[in-house]
Amino acid sequence: MADLVYPPVIVSLKTFWKYLGLKFTFTGSENLPKTGGAILAMNHVGYLDFALIGTAALPAKRYIRFMAKKSIFEHPIAGPLMRGMHHISVDRDNGSGSFVAALRALRSGEIIGIFPEATISVSFEVKEIKSGAVRLATGAGVPIIPAVVWGSQRIVTKGLKPNFKRNHFPVFVKFGAPLYFTKDQDIEACEKILRDTLISLLHGVQSEYPDSHAGARWAPQRLGGTAPAPLNS
Repeated sequence: MADLVYPPVIVSLKTFWKYLGLKFTFTGSENLPKTGGAILAMNHVGYLDFALIGTAALPAKRYIRFMAKKSIFEHPIAGPLMRGMHHISVDRDNGSGSFVAALRALRSGEIIGIFPEATISVSFEVKEIKSGAVRLATGAGVPIIPAVVWGSQRIVTKGLKPNFKRNHFPVFVKFGAPLYFTKDQDIEACEKILRDTLISLLHGVQSEYPDSHAGARWAPQRLGGTAPAPLNS
């Protein structure tokens, strides 16, 4: 498919990142397949996660087609951009259409980005995850690439005032090793493996993060931050 919108959007995003003075640490892009379909399953801590993870994937020379809620596609500005980049609209009241669209894209060789927690985690811990990522991966016969982002919640996230000043925040993105599941495996067991992998990756990234989490509203209580406690703890 022709990608006329994605390249200029990337240029705009890179300009925005430069304005913010973000200090990037991107690792593991070699885990993204050079060709063929895959699911990119990510944690979700801020509204810019998809853009930051998409930027981190650029060294692999792959565009990520993100699954995003229908309301974004209905926005007069964001909607045309989302459609132009061939992202996939998700109607939470009727998810069968988006599932079929994602399955078709995977089988045609695209990488589909999914936030299996469905919404931003206000505790900044990995919440319980939905089964969509595993079902899509097994249905299309493609791997799941786990990925985590940390630091994006310091820019703009749910429940906190946005901070678009030039703050030079560190932002980490890490792509983990591919996970392979088959149709004969138990869905819940696969979900647990995926969630445990995301938690392990996130804890590893947090341990390397240069700024202190102690007393920070953008940090989880586990690390001494003051974010709300996890609902599923």
